Amino acid sequence: MQTNAREGLTTRSLVALAILNFFLADARDGLGPFLDGFLATRGWSPMTLGIVATLGGVLGMVATPLFGAWVDASKRKRTLIVIPVVLVTAAALWTLASPGNASVFGGQSATAIVGAVIGPALMGLTLGLVGQRRFSRQVSRNEFWNHLGNVVSLVAIYLATSLFGMAGIVWMMVFSAAAAIAAVIAIDPHAIDNDVARGLAHDDGAPGPSGYSVLVGSKGLVLLALVLMIFHFGNAPISRLIAQDFSIQLGTPFRTTAITTGVSQLSMIVMALAAPFLIRRFGLATVFMIALLALPIRGAIAGSTGAFAVIFPVQILDGIGAGLIGIATPIAAERILSGTGRFNVGLAAVMTVQGIGASLSNVVAGWLTNLGGYGLAYWVHGGVAALAVAAFLVGQKSIAPPAENEAARDAEALATP
Repeated sequence: MQTNAREGLTTRSLVALAILNFFLADARDGLGPFLDGFLATRGWSPMTLGIVATLGGVLGMVATPLFGAWVDASKRKRTLIVIPVVLVTAAALWTLASPGNASVFGGQSATAIVGAVIGPALMGLTLGLVGQRRFSRQVSRNEFWNHLGNVVSLVAIYLATSLFGMAGIVWMMVFSAAAAIAAVIAIDPHAIDNDVARGLAHDDGAPGPSGYSVLVGSKGLVLLALVLMIFHFGNAPISRLIAQDFSIQLGTPFRTTAITTGVSQLSMIVMALAAPFLIRRFGLATVFMIALLALPIRGAIAGSTGAFAVIFPVQILDGIGAGLIGIATPIAAERILSGTGRFNVGLAAVMTVQGIGASLSNVVAGWLTNLGGYGLAYWVHGGVAALAVAAFLVGQKSIAPPAENEAARDAEALATP
């Protein structure tokens, strides 16, 4: 089986993959970070918004591993991106047109369910296109184009809402969805190795992929999921609370959220560019530690002052923490599950467990905000990071194993007198 060279991989497919990631910034999440600011200015309370986010998170959490298994088995990975993009865009347009209980709860529930397939499908498609050896670098490139797309989208939304109001948002969403679909279609399906895409780059000759017991039988995968669950419990609600807080203060939900989210996305672009060097030079475990340590600093700064200027350091740290975690997670899962044939369902299982933390955090954050204001929520959720750091230190060798070439280099160095 081919593990490195990707015969048939064309420049067109890689360019299309970059364009897909660029436009998925809008097309995969619907209203995404704008939802909270939009609804907060229409009287929705932090607690209710937390329930909306939790409901979507739970539904996505249930759907994700099922979709991961579907991606492993499917040879139509492009279709598994196109259909969710169409449905997510339709749900977002419904919410904008009529922001009532049915559209918000129904639309966000549908977005969570169908959107859960995009992540595993994109990772499987990427691994199948470039192979294991180039996967780490390609994940960083994917993240770069995705965050760049986010920044461009945020600037466009800021200008569109200033010039055209809500109509500008609608046309932007339709255009982004159409562009993402066109990019998917441009990827050559014959360039996707479906065996490599599911983690069988190093098949040992056994008949077919290993069973699902690999998911619960892998210490590294379990510990990775635990660390990410704690991290996302702490990190997930902070940007949402920032958007709610300043949207209410300033009365401009779309423009305020564009600024706050734009700062974090610019930071994530820098992290996407730096990640390949950091992983090569210092190892995957160090990248995880940098990401985890950014969270308590972020929470402390956010909880210290209510001035608008706080968004800059707070959202830069979000880019460092969440940006690096987003790159390191699929790389770690691929290394842990290499040869099992269950990469996509394994990654989906990890995303499900981290989704538990993110989902529960939304209700807790809403309760804390009602109890002691936004500052209390920032302090508590930032402080949770200490547990994530401790859990990672216990199992870092299993969570972030070295790549094969790193392991061979280290063994050679030890054997040299």
